[in-house]
Amino acid sequence: MGPTVTDVRATEARGMGTKVPGPRSAPAPSPDPAAALKRRARRENLAGYLFMSPWIAGFLLLTAGPMIASLYFAFTDYNLFDAPKWIGLANFEEMFADPRWRHSVSVTLWYVVIGTPLKLLLALGVALLLAQKRRGQGFYRAAFYAPSLIGASVSVAIVWKAIFSDDGPVDKAQRTFFGVDVGGWIGDPQWILYALVGLTVWQFGAPMVIFLAGLKQVPRELYEAAEVDGAGPWRRFWSITLPMISPVLFFNILLETIHSFQIFASAYIVGGGAGGSACGPADGSLVYTCYLYVQGFENSRMGLASAMAWMLLVAVALVTAVLFWSQKRWVHYEEGAR
Repeated sequence: MGPTVTDVRATEARGMGTKVPGPRSAPAPSPDPAAALKRRARRENLAGYLFMSPWIAGFLLLTAGPMIASLYFAFTDYNLFDAPKWIGLANFEEMFADPRWRHSVSVTLWYVVIGTPLKLLLALGVALLLAQKRRGQGFYRAAFYAPSLIGASVSVAIVWKAIFSDDGPVDKAQRTFFGVDVGGWIGDPQWILYALVGLTVWQFGAPMVIFLAGLKQVPRELYEAAEVDGAGPWRRFWSITLPMISPVLFFNILLETIHSFQIFASAYIVGGGAGGSACGPADGSLVYTCYLYVQGFENSRMGLASAMAWMLLVAVALVTAVLFWSQKRWVHYEEGAR
């Protein structure tokens, strides 16, 4: 077959120096937007996990790992020195049958029921006073908040023990002004718990600050309208202030209740050595965590102590669930804020 017309024209064009385009190549495929987004998301996730890796490692090694280990130890006989031996539910049976354990539960519940409401009442009262505009507000707020910063320290607990001990300032004041001689609250099993309650009530600064933040969010128009209608201070407090700060009140109740169940340092230090007991005379300040410490580290019953710790976790979880269930009846949230 001879050359075609197209070949002849192409030869002539090349002879005249005209550039003839060759056969066209297939266009390059355009990048897939979805694949590019996935690669970018993977890079961002990797960077996020790298930044979170210290927290993840700390959570696994210092929180999740010890919790899983303590759950296993709760079903074993473990004394910190020998290998743990599986004993099933024996630790829980011994715990429920122990009268001293039941006494620690009652002491802790009494401490929670008395200390938490008094602390919140004092915090709310001081917050109401500080919410009013007056000279030196910043100083008073800092002064009332300071005990919350130092109250949990060991040094303050030692000073508190000296204040309420025999022949201490409180004991001398009782004898001088009231003619009552109880020999010091620390040495009396009926009064040492109230010394602990006084210490926790004194640390009302943290919930006070939260109450202050809630009071600042109450619209002033509500109070002005109530005053026009003739409502007095108590009526305005019960009908406006409490309903408007009920979410803040719920938060403080929840937080302080959990903290009260976890009391240990102040009870162990204030009650330590009193009457020859690690937790007060005649176990007067034997709160739950103090007895847990005694079983785990003084009696080397770490398996039993782990079972006690998990019972405390279950109890706090149940109390928290009851509080969340009850908030439907008395906590008032703004529309769409819940």
